[in-house]
Amino acid sequence: PGSPARRRRYPGRAASRRNHPLPRPARLTGCAARSFAPVTSEILKARILLKADVSEAGEGWSDQRIVQALDTSLSTVYRTRQRLVEQGMDAVLQRKKREQPSIQRIFDGEAEARLVQLACSEAPAGHARWSLRLLEEKVVELGIVPRASDNTIGRTPKKTFSSRT
Repeated sequence: PGSPARRRRYPGRAASRRNHPLPRPARLTGCAARSFAPVTSEILKARILLKADVSEAGEGWSDQRIVQALDTSLSTVYRTRQRLVEQGMDAVLQRKKREQPSIQRIFDGEAEARLVQLACSEAPAGHARWSLRLLEEKVVELGIVPRASDNTIGRTPKKTFSSRT
């Protein structure tokens, strides 16, 4: 139906969508969200600057129009413009690295090496192999680290535990 110029090349069929609805975008939470956050944040800020650019090459949009078009907040647009003027383009597009991590690592190189050595040693009497709980208790008992959880032990030497049988 309609003129050939107006026909779509790949028309969608409503009937097939009822039986197989289109998937909704997954909402990222936790670690997944944090791993994508820098990328999406950089893209958003770059788009804000492109829309706000008042030079001949730019579009020169108002802040309110940018907020509506990019589904962001007025304060994000303001801070992005402010950072560009005060600190430059690199500061806008790249996140500032923390000087110190929020949580100090429990296992430094030496402690991790001792943990790996312990995990590769013979298991204690009555056990077929080292469990995370056994390793947790032993590293504290030996004074390798002052405290540790089985989760910390499990995250530390991934390759060692995944290759043990």
